[in-house]
Amino acid sequence: MTDFARYYLRLSPARLRTCLIGLVLACVAFGGDNPNKNLSRAEHALKSGDFQRAEQIYRELLAKDDQNIQARLGLSRTLLKERRLQDSFDHAARVIAIDPLSARAHALLGAAVLAAGDFRLSVEEFRTALSLNENEAIAIAGLAMIDYYENRTYPCIVGLRRAASIDPDEPDYVFNLGQAAARSERYKEAADAYERFLVVAPRTDNERRARIRGLIDFLRYLGQQGSLYSLEGPDRTLVTFESPDYRPVIKLRMNGSKQYFRFVLDTGSGMSVLSEETARKMGIKSVARGGMARAVGGGGRFEIVYGYLNSIDIGEMRVANVPVYIRHFYDEQNAVDGYLGIAAISRLVASVDYGTNRLTLARPRSNDAETSATRPANSADSDIAQRPGINIAVRTTASGFLSGEVNIDGINKPLNFIIDTGATVTVLSEKAASVEEAQQFIKQEKMKVFGAAGVADNVKIAALPRVAIGSYSRSGIDAAVLDLEPVNETSGFLQSGILGGNFLRHFRVIFDFGRSVVRFEPLEADPNPKTGPIPEIQSRQ
Repeated sequence: MTDFARYYLRLSPARLRTCLIGLVLACVAFGGDNPNKNLSRAEHALKSGDFQRAEQIYRELLAKDDQNIQARLGLSRTLLKERRLQDSFDHAARVIAIDPLSARAHALLGAAVLAAGDFRLSVEEFRTALSLNENEAIAIAGLAMIDYYENRTYPCIVGLRRAASIDPDEPDYVFNLGQAAARSERYKEAADAYERFLVVAPRTDNERRARIRGLIDFLRYLGQQGSLYSLEGPDRTLVTFESPDYRPVIKLRMNGSKQYFRFVLDTGSGMSVLSEETARKMGIKSVARGGMARAVGGGGRFEIVYGYLNSIDIGEMRVANVPVYIRHFYDEQNAVDGYLGIAAISRLVASVDYGTNRLTLARPRSNDAETSATRPANSADSDIAQRPGINIAVRTTASGFLSGEVNIDGINKPLNFIIDTGATVTVLSEKAASVEEAQQFIKQEKMKVFGAAGVADNVKIAALPRVAIGSYSRSGIDAAVLDLEPVNETSGFLQSGILGGNFLRHFRVIFDFGRSVVRFEPLEADPNPKTGPIPEIQSRQ
């Protein structure tokens, strides 16, 4: 028998009763209803990836005390992780109403509106948070991601390194650092960051972890290769393209072969893509694989397989060391061998002239970027000065797509759309189509869509009365209504649609990737200019 037990046996009944009452009171004080203990439980659930449990605990705490600021901040962050942006915003705003000097609340508010695509307000909130607490990691990481989307890679990496050093157990900072390092071709740092992500991230998302393992293998492979996307040949080349379905289809050669292959010029893809059949014919093997990607169509997912091309020849220009995805293509009616993504031509200025069916690729001239961005082959500078056109500042999503602000008559705010030469038709997201203002656009007809993951049947069509980018617009644009959640899960900020070929075909579209500018030049005398400037787009120009 222990000394503790002997002590209690020697107590009188009255003293024993007093001790038992004290023990019960202590259990109540430090037991399940203790707010601090419940906050710790909720935080542990959040870090473990059990978002539903974390949300439940935070809501229970708020039901007992709706002034519990820590619980409301925790709930806002949990909802942000679940991409329930409006709810996350609302709870952060309620904290600011109680405590206007809460740096964490301003940071969460900024993160929610950034994910929703409102860059201007997010910058204001992040800066407010840092003025209150210079070490608020959410705000530091948020501003770094704005740098990332607006193609300022170096300050982005610096900011994410700092955020990860302040909060080393937050997986989002490490994951985003891996993305930024990979974009700047720091493949070892990117792979190391993803390795760290696997250590600190919850083990509940097996699919995502499998994707990251495959990506790490691929990055390690790339780190052993030469400089990617290195250019050889003349400063400028011109090729013609076919456009049977509003997509520019060019002919190029791979790995020094004399055979030509049909590739879609696809600004809606970061990396280039090669069909399984063509890869098999060319003897191109996978260099890494892992996990499943979500996409439009069919079962909504496909296996991620990485390949590598020694070179591609476009006209007289060669691009050496080109990573690719390898996957099955479902569209047999308009069969192609691959898709030429943005990364392969990101060091060039690309002019897509839908009027003459010509693609011009040119190395930008650092002392004359504006002219280089707008001069097609064999044209005089005086011709350029006389051509009407507008320059649109664009952002790059986390997944490598170009995104610009679009206005649709009947919808009262600008929407972020991917500018996608690889899409036959324009797309409106199901979420954007569900708002009350958009209900009038839905037609009775349905369409079939060929996506990366298969075929989607009975797709709704929205008849958009007028679509505008900058001061140019087109009337009567049909748009497929699709679920863009697979895109938005990895885009970083909300994309409400895709600007496809049935809009782009009315313009000469010039992509100056280095300056993050897309220039639109109308192919006809009257491009249907929208009356009045669009303030948010014009201000960034």
